[in-house]
Amino acid sequence: MWCIPPEQNAAFVCAMEDVLEVYQRPYDPKRPVVCMDETSKQLVRETRLPQPARPGQPERFDYEYERNGTANVFMFCEPLAGRRRVAVTDRRTRCDWADQIRMLLEVHYRRAERVTLVMDNLNTHSPASLYEAFEPAAARRLIDRLEIVHTPKHGSWLNMAEIELSVLSRQCLGDRVPDQPMLAARVARWQKNRNTARATIDWQFTTADARIKLRRLYPKTQT
Repeated sequence: MWCIPPEQNAAFVCAMEDVLEVYQRPYDPKRPVVCMDETSKQLVRETRLPQPARPGQPERFDYEYERNGTANVFMFCEPLAGRRRVAVTDRRTRCDWADQIRMLLEVHYRRAERVTLVMDNLNTHSPASLYEAFEPAAARRLIDRLEIVHTPKHGSWLNMAEIELSVLSRQCLGDRVPDQPMLAARVARWQKNRNTARATIDWQFTTADARIKLRRLYPKTQT
């Protein structure tokens, strides 16, 4: 989903250029750039068994369904390495986000000196959430290994994790998913296949491009 950014807005262009400069950094396994985003998935049960596909006829589903709650999907992707990690959770609270950050730093990137984390400005996506979930010393230890770069408001399209979520949705979540275990199993298979293929994102849009193509967003300088 694309958002319309404000025109002549210094805060927007400053945050945008921060993100674009991060995307120009060369690959460094000691200081990886990881993009993070999340989405929700409506869980839906069938009220009648689908009719299986037959020669010349596709599988058929009834239009009626039963809602079965929602699940949250956390996406972490490292575009230059062709690696992503997806987690399915019951909720999307501050503590849920904090638990995912702990896993990111202490399990998946435990050898990294520092992780640059690109994400949006959702209120749960804050270092303060770590203090709600962990003891102060543990929270500070995690924060010290993070460089947080926020996308600007109305600029979520700058987060490459949105690209991964879009691919996940198209390839894996387009039809009805009845429950959370089924959702988690589907996501795990998708993650394994995509990581095995080492699918990367070739981001081409640079700060120089932004200053030309999005010049209407830049404030007029004071003389």
